[in-house]
Amino acid sequence: MMYSWIALLVAGLLEVCWAIGLKQSHGFTRLWPSVFTLITLTGSFLLLAWALKQLPVGTGYAVWVGIGACGTAIIGMVWLGEAVTLLRVGSLLAIAAGIIGLKLAG
Repeated sequence: MMYSWIALLVAGLLEVCWAIGLKQSHGFTRLWPSVFTLITLTGSFLLLAWALKQLPVGTGYAVWVGIGACGTAIIGMVWLGEAVTLLRVGSLLAIAAGIIGLKLAG
């Protein structure tokens, strides 16, 4: 079961990678960011599928999406110059609390 959680964590981190890669690919018009996006997307889905063989689908999917959403938003604010507001940070903390709650409940 522990390996499933590790795979899910890596799948979530790869989701962050492909989301940022998607932005950098400019609608799949730039070759290397597009290749990066497709590779990380495939890895993310494969690891998610593998993790869901052991984990409940609702919990696994919610954790995967939460990691991706939080990670992508943080990178957007830190590296891509997106707005940092109290509401955005508070919302990310709420998502993180939900992820932790799902892990503890699962």
